[in-house]
Amino acid sequence: MELLRSNLSRVRIPEPTNRIYKHECCVSFETPRAEGGLFVDMTTFLAFGKDYVNWNYEKTGNPVYLHIKQTRKVVPEDRPSKKPTLLAIGVEGGFDNNEPQYEETHNIVILPDYVTFPFPSVELPEKVRLAVDAIIMAEGAERKEQLAAWTADKKQVSAYAMNLPQIDNGVIVPPSGWKCAKCDKKDNLWLNLTDGMILCGRKNFDGTGGNNHAIEHYKETSYPLAVKLGTITADLEAADVFSYPEDDSVVDPLLAQHLAFFGIDFSALQKTEMTTAEKELDQNTNFDWNRIQESGQDSELIHGPGYTGLANLGNSCYMAATMQVVFSTRSFNSRYYTNQSLKMAFEMAPADPTVDLNMQLTKLAHGMLSGKYSVPAPEDDGESAAISTTNKQEGIPPRMFKAVIAASHPEFSSMRQQDALEFFLHFLDQVERVNGGSSVLDPSRSFKFGIEERILCPSGKVGFNKRLDYILSLNIPLHEATNKEELEAFHKLKAEKISEGKDVSSDEIVRPRVPLAACLANYSAPEEIQDYYSTALKAKTTALKTAGLTSFPDYLVLHMRKFVLEEGWVPKKLDVYIDVPDIIDISYMRSKGLQPGEELLPDGVPEAEVESNNPVANEDIVAQLVSMGFNHLHCQKAAINTSNAGVEEAMNWLLAHMDDPDIDVPVSQGAHGNEVDQSKVDTLLSFGFQEEIARKALKASGGDIEKATDWIFNNPDASVSSDMDTSTSSSKPTPDDTELPDGRGRYGLFGIVSHMGTSTHCGHYVAHVLKDGRWVIFNDNKVAASINPPKDMGYLYFFERLDS
Repeated sequence: MELLRSNLSRVRIPEPTNRIYKHECCVSFETPRAEGGLFVDMTTFLAFGKDYVNWNYEKTGNPVYLHIKQTRKVVPEDRPSKKPTLLAIGVEGGFDNNEPQYEETHNIVILPDYVTFPFPSVELPEKVRLAVDAIIMAEGAERKEQLAAWTADKKQVSAYAMNLPQIDNGVIVPPSGWKCAKCDKKDNLWLNLTDGMILCGRKNFDGTGGNNHAIEHYKETSYPLAVKLGTITADLEAADVFSYPEDDSVVDPLLAQHLAFFGIDFSALQKTEMTTAEKELDQNTNFDWNRIQESGQDSELIHGPGYTGLANLGNSCYMAATMQVVFSTRSFNSRYYTNQSLKMAFEMAPADPTVDLNMQLTKLAHGMLSGKYSVPAPEDDGESAAISTTNKQEGIPPRMFKAVIAASHPEFSSMRQQDALEFFLHFLDQVERVNGGSSVLDPSRSFKFGIEERILCPSGKVGFNKRLDYILSLNIPLHEATNKEELEAFHKLKAEKISEGKDVSSDEIVRPRVPLAACLANYSAPEEIQDYYSTALKAKTTALKTAGLTSFPDYLVLHMRKFVLEEGWVPKKLDVYIDVPDIIDISYMRSKGLQPGEELLPDGVPEAEVESNNPVANEDIVAQLVSMGFNHLHCQKAAINTSNAGVEEAMNWLLAHMDDPDIDVPVSQGAHGNEVDQSKVDTLLSFGFQEEIARKALKASGGDIEKATDWIFNNPDASVSSDMDTSTSSSKPTPDDTELPDGRGRYGLFGIVSHMGTSTHCGHYVAHVLKDGRWVIFNDNKVAASINPPKDMGYLYFFERLDS
């Protein structure tokens, strides 16, 4: 006991705000039910399995731990079974899910010699008793995070929804091709439900996100509700509606009506009777589920290294399917498993390893690839033991990994279903950040490749746009179907059945079969660009664009664009098969750059683009000032110079600048043509900006350094040199191009992520991976030999480069 008393200073009584881990080890998937139980550090409240607690002691010197051990209760065989009569869990007469029950024991353990004191005990110091009681009674951090994710989804009905004013200004929102009305942002866009303005969202602390134009519009107009474009699907409840005055995500009960006002028609989704086409879609959906999951087939369950399932955390199948394929690659396998031990990652981790992506990726890799947790689930005792005849594994729950990877993403941190493609791209982006883009350490580089777009102007001169990407997104040309005769016969049969009032059975349905080669050829085919500004002709014209790859990555990911929006914003999933061979050769898709005899388009920007970058006055402010008797031009300048902050601010500026010598100079001449004061350029260069960006900003802001600085920060796409969006008129590869993996264009198929459902944000994802010469299905915690992998039904296809 003296030993314990001498270490009381290392014992903390947890506060309500402390995160207490007591259900899962921070560096492994050990739980209190494991043979060695869990050890909770009574200083940091982090939990460690028996094989890992010494690491924490060596790193921190913290000696006092609460040992938690759970053992399964023995259930009498004659226990009466309960029948579910009410939808209530854990109450008399309610639903009994027959989950096994566990007894929990506690001890105080002092390292390094594992001196043990039983708990409870009146002999223990009061501080220890209080600390242990608080730990036992507290909600575990793992559970808290899960509850927070569920609670975050419970939105309140907006107070502004039922009486929302909508302005009939003729705005009809198209189903695609959106762009912020005030800048060039094409993502993170919000549709204001009052006037139909499409504007970008808030700017994040790291410069990502939008340019704050949506919230600025609210401050100018007080129009309260906006919906995020890209979240509007058939499931309107999943749409992201934000209320600016309530400063929160909300529910708009009249969202369908508010969207219809701008031509987004969801009335067809409210029908109580299904049309023949809808019944056919329903049949197809059921067919998809059965075939992709290989339902009804006697599959051989597999266990061992590399065959560990991932437990579903609640709509987390998009993550599980993606990670199973990712960790089947050599690059991720070697980075986080073969070449990095758990101890190495733990020693490099900060004080809290639960928030370190490197640690949690290593934990996930060792959990999935070691085979330690790939064992049959324990059978239930008593009556249910006779029912349990499978060797299905429980799978490991990737809670800590999900919490870390989703920390900077509000959607992935929720419990809603997500798009596997969006998650894959977000995941690789985070991995690249944590590895600093190192060509040696960063495994995401094995997926990265260069894309070069070649623009051919009618003048005969060419230009090039270059960028880097992780995926090749392919349209599906239905007109290239190889079974056109069968399709025609099916459509004729369907028409006859409809006329007779009969349904088409699922086994009669014929789907288009489109070769993957046709999708790849469609990507490379020349595309006309209307209204292209030619710097050679100094006018808008029609140019031809072709795209090719500047490098062939170790792993090529093909995304099939199966989800489209038809007129009226009606969502549709293409009911199509893609004939995907085991081996493809895309050598012909390599870009050739500038060819002998070709001439580059001259540098320059359209005058209209420079003009569009000039600040624009808010016409409401101008009109109010003009009504007070001020000059229209002066009012425009006042609004611009106060960043359209309001009438009062503009008036104060106007009264203070009435005698300025340039007050009568037209706004359009503020930039003085293409002339820029070199001293002002030098000033911006001293701030660390690039010269080209500095000149463009000064032109757009009339030569005002302060406004030019604001312009640069408000146009991050122009100011930040991102290796994911590099544009150049030169055929010379960028430095990042030359460091990327490259080789021949011959690839072998090794992974498929398939989707079931009508939207990427609902339904279910399953992975199929080629391992040890055979296909394996990973369906959350189910891992089994695949009898008939759905190679023609994939959403994402993963190929490995074959250099031999």
